[in-house]
Amino acid sequence: MQRTHALPPLVGYLANLSAGRLLLWCYFLWYLVVLVRYFDPDPRLWLTSLGMSAIIGVALYISTTSAAAVQGPLGFWPTVRLFMMPFCVSSFAATVKGKGFYLVFSPKLADLAWGVGLCALFCAMVAVARAVGTDSAPVTATAREAGE
Repeated sequence: MQRTHALPPLVGYLANLSAGRLLLWCYFLWYLVVLVRYFDPDPRLWLTSLGMSAIIGVALYISTTSAAAVQGPLGFWPTVRLFMMPFCVSSFAATVKGKGFYLVFSPKLADLAWGVGLCALFCAMVAVARAVGTDSAPVTATAREAGE
């Protein structure tokens, strides 16, 4: 009798990552590069970002859960993303203010190389996970949302 082994959870997650979620992970990696390179320890910046996250996150949650197409409450991770995105946007904007950024792009080539490099590395990891996980059954969108 042949025994099959399930993929480790991280490999399974990466193998079944949708294009939209892959893009969100790349956005997050870009944010982390900028955060590390331009960190501002001013507590007002972070408290303001938390406040914006709470206000906008609640509005997004209400808007999302009151939509006619939504059946029941959102899962944990989709809810976290509704609050995390405004936090990242507001803290990013405050962190790079006056630093010479062009839209979201640093004027320093090293920063751009780090951001693009980490995104490319992550995409390569997803490609490898998909190649390794070709025999595993894909996770449905509903199961992915619930278990994320």
